[in-house]
Amino acid sequence: MSLKIRLTRIGTTHQPHYRVVVAEARSRRDGDPVEVLGTYDPRTKARQVNLKLDRVDYWLSKGAQPTDTLHAMIKRFRRAAAATASAAVAAPAATA
Repeated sequence: MSLKIRLTRIGTTHQPHYRVVVAEARSRRDGDPVEVLGTYDPRTKARQVNLKLDRVDYWLSKGAQPTDTLHAMIKRFRRAAAATASAAVAAPAATA
């Protein structure tokens, strides 16, 4: 059983909206996923991707392979989360 971390479309015509899921590699694009890890909305400018990074790391450790698109999204989400965390740590120190 080969697992992939990929997108599944749930949006309507001309209004795309996606879920980030773990699914078997040979299953349909919109088939039954093993687990839902987050969402992706390409129509918004800010905060397009919402992910559960702890679950992404879990599935990666179990051998799930992200698609090329999801690999780039995960990297971008990690950088944004690190920047947010460092800004949150720096903010209380600046006000003190």
